[in-house]
Amino acid sequence: MNVFTGWRAALRIARRDALRAKGRSALVVAMIALPVLGVTAADITYRSSVPTRAEKLTSVMGAADALFSDAGMGGGPIEQMPEADSYQQADAEGKGASGVQAGQQTTPPDLKAALPHGARALTRQTVLSTVTTKYGIKTTDVTELDTSDPLVSGMIKLVRGTYPKTDSDIVANDGFLKSAGLHVGSHTTVRGVDKTFTITGAVEVPASLKDSFLYVRPGALIKPWQRAAAADHTVTPPSPGGRSLFVKAAGASGVSWQDVLAANKHGVLVESRSVVLDPPPDSEVPMASHIRGTETGHGLELTAALATVVAMAMLEIVLLAGPAFAVGARRSRRQLGLVGTCGGDRRHIRAVVLAGGAVLGGAGAIAGTAAGLALTVALRPVIEGWSGKRFGSLAIHPVDLVGIAAIGLVTGVLAALVPAVVAGRQPVIESLTGRRGVRRSSRVMPVLGTVAIVLGGSVAVVGGLKGRAVPVAGGSVVAELGVLACIPVIVGSLGRLGRFLPLAPRLALRDAARNRGRTAPAVAAVMAAVAGTVAVATYTASTQAEQAYNVHLSLPAGVVAINADTYAANADPARALELARGLARRDLPVQGAPATISRVWAGSDCNRFPDADADACGSFTMAKPKASICPLQAPGGKDLAARLSPAGHKQLMNSPRCKDAEYADDNFGNESQIVVGDSATLRVYAGLKDPAAARALAAGTPVLLNNAYAGPDGKVTLRAVHRYAAEDKANRRRHPGKARTTVSHLTVYRAADRYAATPGIRMIMPQATADRLGLHTGPVSAVYRVAHPPTDAEKQRFNDGMSQAGNGAYFWQNERPEPDDTTMLILALFSGVVTLGAAAITTGLAKADAEADLTTLSAIGAPPGVRRTLSGFQCAVVAGTGVLLGTAAGAMPAVAVRLTDLKRALDQMRAHPMDSAYTPIVLPWETIGILAVAVPVLAGLLAAGFTRSRLVLARRAG
Repeated sequence: MNVFTGWRAALRIARRDALRAKGRSALVVAMIALPVLGVTAADITYRSSVPTRAEKLTSVMGAADALFSDAGMGGGPIEQMPEADSYQQADAEGKGASGVQAGQQTTPPDLKAALPHGARALTRQTVLSTVTTKYGIKTTDVTELDTSDPLVSGMIKLVRGTYPKTDSDIVANDGFLKSAGLHVGSHTTVRGVDKTFTITGAVEVPASLKDSFLYVRPGALIKPWQRAAAADHTVTPPSPGGRSLFVKAAGASGVSWQDVLAANKHGVLVESRSVVLDPPPDSEVPMASHIRGTETGHGLELTAALATVVAMAMLEIVLLAGPAFAVGARRSRRQLGLVGTCGGDRRHIRAVVLAGGAVLGGAGAIAGTAAGLALTVALRPVIEGWSGKRFGSLAIHPVDLVGIAAIGLVTGVLAALVPAVVAGRQPVIESLTGRRGVRRSSRVMPVLGTVAIVLGGSVAVVGGLKGRAVPVAGGSVVAELGVLACIPVIVGSLGRLGRFLPLAPRLALRDAARNRGRTAPAVAAVMAAVAGTVAVATYTASTQAEQAYNVHLSLPAGVVAINADTYAANADPARALELARGLARRDLPVQGAPATISRVWAGSDCNRFPDADADACGSFTMAKPKASICPLQAPGGKDLAARLSPAGHKQLMNSPRCKDAEYADDNFGNESQIVVGDSATLRVYAGLKDPAAARALAAGTPVLLNNAYAGPDGKVTLRAVHRYAAEDKANRRRHPGKARTTVSHLTVYRAADRYAATPGIRMIMPQATADRLGLHTGPVSAVYRVAHPPTDAEKQRFNDGMSQAGNGAYFWQNERPEPDDTTMLILALFSGVVTLGAAAITTGLAKADAEADLTTLSAIGAPPGVRRTLSGFQCAVVAGTGVLLGTAAGAMPAVAVRLTDLKRALDQMRAHPMDSAYTPIVLPWETIGILAVAVPVLAGLLAAGFTRSRLVLARRAG
C-alpha cells in the first residue's frame, strides 16, 4: 500500500511540475515524440507503399474478375501458374515446352472463344502512334479502351474533364500533358491516319504516374487507320499491340481455376482475381511440377539494412529522451531538494524523476504517434510523386503503432533512470542553492568508449563481410554507444579552443566544457539524429553509384546521334543526314560541328536488296587472337573469379580483353563494330584528342580503339566473305576492286587502353582504306556533343522537323533507367525531419538550462548583443559538434551494410564470372556539407533570434 501511495504522490508531483514548467515540458515531450514520430511515419508510409495482392490486382484489371490476354504462343495450348507470372507452351502430351515450335500456327487466339459462359468482356488494344504536341511530335502508345466502363474502375481515374463520348475524343494522363505542353481542350493529331482528337479529360493511372498514356474509344483509331492504309499504299498500316479482355463473370464467384485451364487450351493467359487471392493446390496446377522444384528461396526478409535501421531507431529514442530528462531533472533540482527537506529519502527523489519520465514519456509517445500519422498523410503526395505510383489505402497496423508508442513510453522511463540516480545522490544543500560545481569527466568512460568503438566496428565489419544482419546492427549500435561514452571528454576539450576566438564564441566553448553534463547529452541527441540521416544517405549514394556503373551505355556520355533510316525503300541516308544537321542546329543543344560515321560491309547491301538471299550478303569480322580472349570466359574462368578481389575483377573487366566480351552492340550496322570516319569521329564520339591518331587517319591508317584485337605484331586481321547479289551491279561499279576474303597484318594505330570502353566502336577506318580493300561504305549517323541532355520539348521539335522532311533519320540518345528507391526516399525524408527537429529541440533545451548564465551576463552589464551572440554560439557548438560526430557514427553502419552487399556480389561473381562485383562506398558529401554548415548555422541564428534582449528580473537562487 505504501508503495502505491508513494508512486501516486510521485506521479502527482510530476504532473504538476510538468504543467508548471510548460515550456520545458513541451521541449521534453517533443524530444520523446520526435523519434516516435519518425518511426511511426516511416512504418505507415512503407506499409502503405507496398500494395496488397488485392491492390495489385486492381491496378492491373480494375474492377474486373479477370484479365484475358494473348500468351504469344501462336494460339497453341499453354500452361500457367495461378498468379499468371510465368507460363509456357504445352505439347500434345501435356508436358511443358519452352518457346514456339517450328511449323506451329502463328494465328492469334480468339480471346472471346475462351470466355466462360455468360461472361461480359471489355476489349483493350494498344497501337504505337506518333501524335502532335505543342512543341512538335511525340511517339507514344494510344490505347483503345472504354475508360468510362465500371470494369476499369480503380485502374484508371478521371482527374478532370470528361471521358471520351465520341470517336473524336481522347483522354490523356498528366505525364503526357506535361511533356507535350497540352491541356484539357487541346487538339492532337495522330500521324499516319491524320485523325485529330480533342483532349476532353485528364486521367490518372495510379500504378504509373510518370509514363505517358492516351485513351480513345474502341474502334476510334485502329480500324480507320487500317482502312486508310488499304485505300492508300503510301500510308503505313498500324501495328497494334497485344489485345486483352477485361472479363466480368456471370456468377459471384468470379473466374475459377477450371475456367483458367479451359482458356489455356486456347492459348489464352488468364489473371483471375479469385484464383490469385485463393490459389489452387499444386496438385491441380499442371505447370507446378516444372516450376516449384527450381524455385530458390529469397532468405530472411530481415536484411542487414532493415535490421540496422530498426536498431538505430531504437538507439535514437534512447539518446534523444535521455538528454531531455537530464535537463529536466537539473531544472527541477530545487524542488527535489525540498522533497529531501520534508523527509523524503533518495528513493522518493528517484521516484519523482521516474514519474516525470512516465508522464512526459507517455505524452510524448501519444503525441509522436498522432503526429506521425498526420505527417504521413501530409507528405504522402510528395512521396507518391517521387516514386511514380500511388500508394494503396493508408495501411495502419495497430500492433505496430502500439508497439512503437510502448517503446517510446518504456524508453522514456528508462531514459529518466540515470537522471533519477544522479538526482538521488545530489546533496540537499547543493540542490537548494543550485550550485553545480565543476566535475571532472570519468577517466574510465573514454577508455570503455574507445574499446566499444573498436570492438563494435570490428563486429559490424566482420558481420558485413559474412553477410550477417544481426552482427552488423549490433556492432553499429555498440560503436555508437562508444562514441557517446567519449562525448564528455570531447566536449571538455572544446574549452581549449576558446583562447583563439573572440569573446562570445570563447564564452560558448568554455561554457560547454564547464557544463558538460548538460552539453554532452544535447550533443548526443543531435549526433543520434544526424547518424541516421548520414547512414541512409551514404547507403543510398553508394547503391546509386553501383547502379550507374552497371548501366550499359549505347553512346558515350554527353553524345547524341542522329541515325539514318537505311532500311526504308529508296532511302537516301546522305540527304537525310544533311537535313538532320540543319534541324539539330536549330532544335537541339548541340555543341560544335558533328562527326559523320559511315557503316562498312562486304558484299551485297542487304538493306537495299531485301529480297536477296541472306547468304549473298558478305559478312565482315575482325579476328580476335586467342591470347586476347577474356580469361573469365576461358576454361577455368570460375576458378579465376574465385581468386580475384573486387578491385582486381573490376580492373580485368575494364581491360580491352574483357570490355566488349559481354556486350557487342551493332550500333552502326556492323557487328564487327568497325566504322568509317575521320578525325572528327575521334574527337566528338570517342573523345580521343590525340594528334598522332588524327594524323594516322589522314594518312590512311585505321585507329584501333580496342587493342585486344591486335596480334603480337600490333596488326589486325579482317575476314570478309564477299558475295554479290545479282542486283548489286551498282555497288560493283562503285567498287571495282575485288575484296579479299582475308586481310591479315593490317597496320593500325593503337589508341590507349581506356578507349576500349567506347560504346559500339572497336576501330575507326579511313575512307581510303575501305576503298583500297574493296569494301562498301555509306553514311549512317551524325553524332554531336551536347551541352545538356535534350528535353522532351527539344526532341519533339526535332522529330517534327524530320517528319516533315520525310522521316529519313531519327534521334538517338542514352536512356538511363530510374532506380526504384522508394524505401530509401522514405527513410531519408523522415530521418531528415528527425535531424532538424532534434537539433532545434536540443538547442532549445540547452538554452533553457543556461538561462542562469544569461541572467548573470545581464546583471554585470553585458549588452543585449552579447547575450544574443552567446546564446547563438552555444547552440551552434552543440549542433556543430553533434553533426560532426553523427557523420562519423552514421558512416559506420552504412559501410557495414555495404559490406553485406559486397558479400552477395562476390558470391554472384564467382557463380557467373562476367557479373560485376563492383560495390562502391560513396559518401554523400553534398548532404554532409549541408548538415555540417546549415544545421549549426540555422540553430545558432534561431537561438540568437529567440533570446530576449531585455533584462528579466529573477529571484536569486543562492
